[in-house]
Amino acid sequence: MLQQELMEIHANDIKRVDGGMLFSGDKEVLYKANLSSRIATRILCLVKQGSYENEDDIFNAALSVEWTTWFALEKTIKVSTTAIQCPLKSIDFMTLRIKDAVCDIFREKTGKRPDVEVRDPDIRIHLFLEKNNFSLYIDTSGAPLHQRGFRTASVEAPIKENLAAGIIKLSGWNPGEPFLDPMCGSGTFLIEAAMIASNQAPGLYRNFGFMAWKSFDNILFSTIKKTYMDQVTKKDFLKIYGSDKDLRAIRVSKKNLTLAGFENSVQLVCKQFSEITPPYSEGVLVTNPPYGERIGEELDSAYPEWATSLKQSFAGWRTYFLTNDFRMPKLMRLSPSKKTPLYNGALDCRLFEIKMVAGSNRK
Repeated sequence: MLQQELMEIHANDIKRVDGGMLFSGDKEVLYKANLSSRIATRILCLVKQGSYENEDDIFNAALSVEWTTWFALEKTIKVSTTAIQCPLKSIDFMTLRIKDAVCDIFREKTGKRPDVEVRDPDIRIHLFLEKNNFSLYIDTSGAPLHQRGFRTASVEAPIKENLAAGIIKLSGWNPGEPFLDPMCGSGTFLIEAAMIASNQAPGLYRNFGFMAWKSFDNILFSTIKKTYMDQVTKKDFLKIYGSDKDLRAIRVSKKNLTLAGFENSVQLVCKQFSEITPPYSEGVLVTNPPYGERIGEELDSAYPEWATSLKQSFAGWRTYFLTNDFRMPKLMRLSPSKKTPLYNGALDCRLFEIKMVAGSNRK
């Protein structure tokens, strides 16, 4: 799905790598990728890579980068390191050495060094270490791209927006089809579906890391952003429905939908799953139900109740459940037609597709 997004903005040299995609492009591609990707977590710009035997090799490589051409002295910085099978004794020490290399370059060129800011830096520098190779990046996104720029409230165990968008795409849902999240929590699935249905690029209401670069082209960025803004369709009711048994969750969802500009696009009700009447004879149900870690043994009795509701009321619907409780289909006595492995944060999960048909769906 991420590859398809990159193809749509005419990125070049697209290649799948572990955990993401590698691609090339000019400023227009860079700006479009950040503004339009519903799936990516962050977009990094490669500034240096090579092989190493010790810390000095990586430090000297960082010293060879003309950091002063990338950003100005007054910009704050943060360096972070990720490593896989790395033989170095201390990853934290390597992070400090990269920071020292950046500061040494600035001190040599300007007589001063940039300040470090841990929480909200202007410039984020990432070092990625493998067994024999390193890659050094500048973060083009800034805050992670799943932060769309308007959600301020959440309830327990929210799902990240880019994972929600990916799951909606995996479901095959098309705008215009009825869409229901019966355990909507803070409304993430509802907002992502509404943005897709309205053709709204997810990054229109936030800032990006590349805006702090010396090379930032504000005129080009504003032109691209306006083009995306002009493509947004009117937000009438979109056949998107959300419910939750927790009134607090409904209030949070309503607040987030309002902040996102979709308060009139989505219908919310406070109901138990078993009380829901489907708004149409066919549609797509997508939800991130409570996991075992959250409500424990209550799930053992909840699953059969959900199954009864699905069998009695949702014939003709395609349903999708993201959970890390792999017992769910068995306890619901329903056979999933598809099981897609996904991670929700650090949790190993499955997206179970269960197509409801008239009568029993048991094997």
